[in-house]
Amino acid sequence: MAPSFDNLTEDNGTYDSEEEIDFSDLKEQYDVRLEQGLDAFVVVDGLPVVPEDSKPKLVKFLVKQLNKAGKVKEDGFFMPVNNKGMTEGYAFVEYQTPQQAIAATKQIHGTAIDRRHTFAINKITDVERYGREGRIDDEYQPPKIDDFTEKEHLRWWLGDPNSRDQFVMLRGDNVGVFWNKKKDPPENVVDRMHWTEFHVQWSPLGTYLATMHARGVQLWGGSNWTRQTRFPHPMCNLIDFSPGEKYITTWSFKPIEVAEDDPILSQEEDGKNYIIWDVATGRPLRSFQMHDLPTPPESETGQPVKKKVPWPAFKWSSDDKFVARMLEGQSISVYELPKMTLMDKTSIKIEGVMDFEWSPALPQRDSVKSYEQLFCFWTPEIGSNPAKVGLMSIPSKEIVRTRNLFNVTDAKLHWQSQGAYVCVKVDRHSKSKKSLATNLEIFRVREKGVPVEVVDSIKDTVINFAWEPKGDRFVLITTAEVVMTTAVPPKTAVSFFCPEKIKGAGVGNFKHIRTIEKKNSNAIYWSPKGRFVIVATVHSQQSFDLDFWDMDFEGEKPESDKDLTANLQLMNTGDHYGVTDVDWDPTGRYCVTSASVWKHTMENSYHLYDFKGELLREEHIEKFKQLSWRPRPPTLLSRDEQKTIRKNLREYSKDFEEQDRIEEDKEKGAIVEERRRILSEWLAWREKEEEELKAERRELGLKEDIEEEDQTDGKDGEGAVVEEIMEEVLDEVEEIA
Repeated sequence: MAPSFDNLTEDNGTYDSEEEIDFSDLKEQYDVRLEQGLDAFVVVDGLPVVPEDSKPKLVKFLVKQLNKAGKVKEDGFFMPVNNKGMTEGYAFVEYQTPQQAIAATKQIHGTAIDRRHTFAINKITDVERYGREGRIDDEYQPPKIDDFTEKEHLRWWLGDPNSRDQFVMLRGDNVGVFWNKKKDPPENVVDRMHWTEFHVQWSPLGTYLATMHARGVQLWGGSNWTRQTRFPHPMCNLIDFSPGEKYITTWSFKPIEVAEDDPILSQEEDGKNYIIWDVATGRPLRSFQMHDLPTPPESETGQPVKKKVPWPAFKWSSDDKFVARMLEGQSISVYELPKMTLMDKTSIKIEGVMDFEWSPALPQRDSVKSYEQLFCFWTPEIGSNPAKVGLMSIPSKEIVRTRNLFNVTDAKLHWQSQGAYVCVKVDRHSKSKKSLATNLEIFRVREKGVPVEVVDSIKDTVINFAWEPKGDRFVLITTAEVVMTTAVPPKTAVSFFCPEKIKGAGVGNFKHIRTIEKKNSNAIYWSPKGRFVIVATVHSQQSFDLDFWDMDFEGEKPESDKDLTANLQLMNTGDHYGVTDVDWDPTGRYCVTSASVWKHTMENSYHLYDFKGELLREEHIEKFKQLSWRPRPPTLLSRDEQKTIRKNLREYSKDFEEQDRIEEDKEKGAIVEERRRILSEWLAWREKEEEELKAERRELGLKEDIEEEDQTDGKDGEGAVVEEIMEEVLDEVEEIA
């Protein structure tokens, strides 16, 4: 029933705005009680229970451990003792600042005290708040343990009997995963609308498919493509997996704003741009702010040059044990995983450092048996000091090798995939600074003393360089023109290099094989298995060339290349209008070129080639955005087993060709079977209709056979049946004897 105002008295209708109303009882009941002075306190659980006599020794040890996250006050450690003269297994600790207390819960919580005890640290304000709100029961309730449920096999696709590869394709708002079927249209595995809001990305070993959303990142996997975990990083722009998929870095240009009741992120992440996560648990390990970008120089027109945010900002070691970040011009900070603590609690000071790169595999240096990781860095000329390239060993921080360079404009670091070489591409200017040339400084990491080989026969500027995967050959592209963002690409030259043959097991000096002049090429794409390489022109409005090269051609070798470890041959050429991306499948059998709508809106499509450059299939797709092959984990076969397979590859090829023929016959047989099925259905329908027609004629007293009745009618003169035979020539072949 609605309230009525008819029963109000005059007194009830008057109100004095100046009259004070007493709200003290309501304030007392609903007032929010704030903890005062407890933000610097933590509760430490999981401690050993010891007699009171051993307490001072234990306290001294614990304070030393707790001081790693801050400074415990002199009288800020209290460990209660019970009536039996034994400690209770917990303590109350006061740090000097609340920030140190938060750091203790992040850095020390979960670390081992000894074999049987582990630190469990919580802020005392959290304990008070959760207890007051009734989230902790007075009586112990055993946790409910769910029944065991078997999880999906995350690498199920590797068991495909035909050893097919998968790829993900993003077109419009649809994301689909497909099996590759050579010349035939791909077979769809899963297709979902609005599966991602931005783009998709495979993890390095192909276990997960990452999708990007306004609220964060999600990982999907298994045969049913269920969500495996998610990382709530709002407005995340980019992600980067560690090589072993144990960790992931997320980055957003906009600083994170953390709500007070966020179940995953804490106030520690508020205002940060980077978060490093543990993939298995989905929990953040540590967060960071962006470094201020150095002020770029002004262009010739007087306008400041826009400087891109370096990505990835955090670079991983090959075994996921370290991740490092550079502060340009000052230092490199190396963090140990999984604790994400700064190694030796200090950054590595390198004056002027401009870039660094980890070795992509364990270095395996000559006569070095202890564990190490290597990274290469370079510094520009500072004052009278020359530019410098160095190799540093981690965790010892030992400088393994340095090399001084002069007249350096820029340098780029290129590791070979097995960590056997690192090539430093050095752009040098003349004394007048009017011309540029490039030298290649190749560090032979696995040889004694890490010798450096210099390739100084290059007269022009190198705009692209690429090592052969798991090999020791490389391709580079040079130009004599100034590289600018124009519709017409500059004229370039493509050069091929390989080692010369030497006696023994070593690798000879790098020699020039051949240079292809007057090209527009600007990109190099090696097959992941080596040997084959595509040299292409991408992101151009005028040229779309694709050149397919074989570095181990089995034909006759030119006399000039007899002493070289390569036999170069152009297998095929092609073109793809508006090509923006080239992507090899993980086996090196197929390659996809694509034209993405993210770059232009003209004839968006993808083309599928085999490794020889033969076009197998092309498909034009409206609003085509992205195609990416699913990576494969490393093989489990030994080197000897792989050599045996390569040796007997021709025998295996016969089996594969036979399987392809059977598969092709099956497809043809399936077509024939389908036609037979349709014909049998039609004959059955016709027979049924004829039976029904005969039954109707019997009921009407007519003859069942219509043709017989027609012939009888013709004899009576009432009608005649005339049959005409028409001959149609379908095909005519003339043979000349």
